[in-house]
Amino acid sequence: MQRFVRSAALAAAGVLVAGLAAGCSSSDDGGDGKNPSAAAPEPKPKPDPSSTLPASLTSQKLDWTGCKAPEGGSAPGSEWQCSTLKVPLDYGKPDGGTIGIALIRAKSTGKGDRIGSLLFNFGGPGGSGVSGLPSFADSYDSLRERYDLVSFDPRGVAGSEGVRCRDDGATQAAEKKIDLTPDTPAEEKAYFKDAADFGAGCAQSAKKLIGHISTADAARDMDVLRQVLGDDKLHYFGVSYGTELGGTYAHLFPRRVGRLVFDAVVDPSADSIGHAENQARGFQRALDNYFKSRGQDPEAGAAKIEKLFERLDAEPMRTSSDRKLTESLAHTGILVTLYSKQTWPALTRGLEDAEKGDGSALLQLADAYNERDASGRYSTQSHSQRAISCLDAKARTTPAQAKQRLDRFRGISPVFGEFLGWDTAGWCHEWPVAGLHDSPEVSAPGAAPILVVGNTGDPATPYEGARKMADELGKGVGVHLTWKGEGHGAYGNGSSCVDGTVDTYLLDGKAPKDGKVCSS
Repeated sequence: MQRFVRSAALAAAGVLVAGLAAGCSSSDDGGDGKNPSAAAPEPKPKPDPSSTLPASLTSQKLDWTGCKAPEGGSAPGSEWQCSTLKVPLDYGKPDGGTIGIALIRAKSTGKGDRIGSLLFNFGGPGGSGVSGLPSFADSYDSLRERYDLVSFDPRGVAGSEGVRCRDDGATQAAEKKIDLTPDTPAEEKAYFKDAADFGAGCAQSAKKLIGHISTADAARDMDVLRQVLGDDKLHYFGVSYGTELGGTYAHLFPRRVGRLVFDAVVDPSADSIGHAENQARGFQRALDNYFKSRGQDPEAGAAKIEKLFERLDAEPMRTSSDRKLTESLAHTGILVTLYSKQTWPALTRGLEDAEKGDGSALLQLADAYNERDASGRYSTQSHSQRAISCLDAKARTTPAQAKQRLDRFRGISPVFGEFLGWDTAGWCHEWPVAGLHDSPEVSAPGAAPILVVGNTGDPATPYEGARKMADELGKGVGVHLTWKGEGHGAYGNGSSCVDGTVDTYLLDGKAPKDGKVCSS
C-alpha cells in the first residue's frame, strides 16, 4: 500500500473541521560532525538520461496564460498562470508519441534576487499539483520572494492524461457493498472481484499509458521541465510521496540536484508490505497520541473503536443523508483526522456522535478523504494513485498471504491493522501490468546536500523513514532534520525552527548540521 497523502482531501478536511468545531535545538544524533554543505566527491560521471531527448522537447517554449486558481486556492498577489509541457509517452522511444503535463505557477514577487523556479509535489501518488499549489501557496510566501512557485499534475493525474478506472455510480456502489475487512468467504470473493474489476477499468481507460506512469517516468518529466524553465539545477520541495519522487530524481540526475527539500518522508528501503506495516504503526501511534492528549488510556480508546467497527460491520449506521456509515467508511473517516493535530477535534465529534447512533460526522470526513462532493461526484485521485503505485511496486501479495499476515498487522495496530493487512493483497490484485521494483533506488552520490525533514508524530510516513532516506541518499548528501511534533509533514505546521531552517536552506543555500532537532 502506498497511500501517502491526499493533499486535496486534507484541505477539504480542514474546512470540515472548522464547520464541526463552530524552541529549536541542535543534536549530534546521527551526525558525523562534518559540514554537510560540502557534497561527497564527484564520482565518475554517468550518461545523462536527458541527452537522448530531442531538442524539440528540451527547448520547447511554454505558453503561460492566466488561469483561475481551483476552488479553495488563493493566488498570492497575482493571477496564476497555466501551461502544458510536452514529454515522451515512452522514454525508451523519445522520438515517439508525446503526452501533455499540466503546469501552474505564480511568478516571483521580486523582493529578492531571483534564484529560479521551485517545483512542488504534494504527494499521493496521484495528487494534483495544479490544485494543490494554490491550496497551500500562502505557506510559501517567503520562498516566493526569490522563486517562481511551480507545480504540475504528474502523468496519469488529473490534467495530465488522468486515469479514470470507474464512474461515480460504480464508486459509490463499491463503497456501499464492499467490505474492506472481509470476514466471510462471500465478502472475500466480492472484495477481490471488485479489486480486479478496478484494475481492468484502469487498463481500459489508460490504454498504452498504463505502463508509462511510473515514478521514474515522472522524475524524467521533471528534468525536461527543469530544462524548459531555464534552470541549470532543479530546486524542489517534495511532500510525502513527493519525497520518493524527489529521491528518484536525485538518483537519475545527481549532477542536476540544486536545493531539494523532502518533508514527511517515505521510507525508501520498504517494499509494499513494509509500507503497510509502517503506516499501521504510524496511524496507531498518532491515535494513541490523540487519546493521551485527552487524558484517556490509548488501549481503552482503541478497544472502544474496535467495538464501533463491530457494530457497523453488523449494521451500517444512519446519517443525516440517505447514505449510511459502513465499517469501511468509518475506518477512512477516523484515519483522515490523524493527518493533522488540527483535525483531532473532528475525530472527537465523530466518535461522540457515533456513540449516539449518528454517523454523519464520520461520513463527512470519509467523503473529504475520498474527495466526494455533495452531488456524489468523486475525484480520480485514488484511481491515479493506484495505477502509479501498482506500476511501481513489483510485489503481488496473494489473498492467502494477506490472511496469514493479519495477526501480525493486528498486533501492530488493533484499529487499522486488519484494514491495512487486507489492502496489501487487494490494492494491486490481478493488476494488468507488472510492477517495476521492490523499493525505489534513491542513492545519489555526488549530488548537492538534500534536506530531509522527519516529524516524530507523522502517521502516514512515520519518522523512521526520514533517517533511512538520508542514509540511502548517501554520505554528505542526505541531511536529516527532526521535528518533535504531530501531523503529516513539518514545514508550515507551527514550528518556527523547522520553517526557518528550511527557508535558510532554500533561500541562502545553507544546510543545517545533519541531525539537527527542532523541539518547537
